[in-house]
Amino acid sequence: MAALPFDQREGVIFMDGTLVPWKEAKLHVLTHGLHYASCVFEGERAYGGRIFKSSEHSQRFKASAELLDFQIPYSIAELDRIKQLVVDRNNFKDCYVRPLAWRGSEMMAISAQNAAIHVAVAVWEWPSMFDVAQKMKGVRLDIAAFRRPDPATAPAQAKAAGLYMICTISKHRAERRGYADAMMLDWLGRVAECTGANIFFTREGVIHTPVADCFLSGITRGTVIELAKRRGIEVMERRIMPEELSGFEECFICGTGAEVTPVSEIGPCKFAPGAISRALIDDYSAEVQPKQRAA
Repeated sequence: MAALPFDQREGVIFMDGTLVPWKEAKLHVLTHGLHYASCVFEGERAYGGRIFKSSEHSQRFKASAELLDFQIPYSIAELDRIKQLVVDRNNFKDCYVRPLAWRGSEMMAISAQNAAIHVAVAVWEWPSMFDVAQKMKGVRLDIAAFRRPDPATAPAQAKAAGLYMICTISKHRAERRGYADAMMLDWLGRVAECTGANIFFTREGVIHTPVADCFLSGITRGTVIELAKRRGIEVMERRIMPEELSGFEECFICGTGAEVTPVSEIGPCKFAPGAISRALIDDYSAEVQPKQRAA
């Protein structure tokens, strides 16, 4: 049975200061954010009805807008309150939270300083993608043809809609070829990230992860690095070349959607999901639960 389209679901969405019925949350076709990608967003999760690291996401949301030269008309505290209100009003416990902000339809040209700034928050149910046994089998990654751009050519530290165009293309290609996702290189041919998740490798008990300069250093990424350090595991953020992949033992990806998911294969390279991946899966699961955070 096909999933219900996202414009046909039930519930409420916050839109420009009020909660509106889900199916009424609409915008005009001549909206600047649609034509010129002047749109930023966040991807968050609520566990047990509480949003994990909500304020960190709100801070990045506002910072992303500033990088795209507009201001979100709510404070971090107000954004946190709005997001939690939408979760509560939809009566969800484990769900995905999507705030977004965009320039409106007052101006339809590249220049749009006087376009109104709109803000919406939607949530939908999204349980964990895999159980631990499934995760420990590892997912298979293709190698993307597109590369993350030089940070001198794009606002790489913004979670901006336009930056995901090559991610969609790359993920479609990977799925057609039988892979779960694709690993992207940066503009100089070094390992960067996946289409919607950061990537880590292990060798001799040390975790290695690419320097996040042309892609987002994800909030989940930061959490995983912190959890690894709590266990006394060394984490090296460094340049990683594709020819190094065959020398790593484990590989895993992390993100709001993926949480912590081991990788079994990247192109011709094989990995064995093992003790470090399992430990971080368990630690992340404990970290995001409200009762654990409150302890």
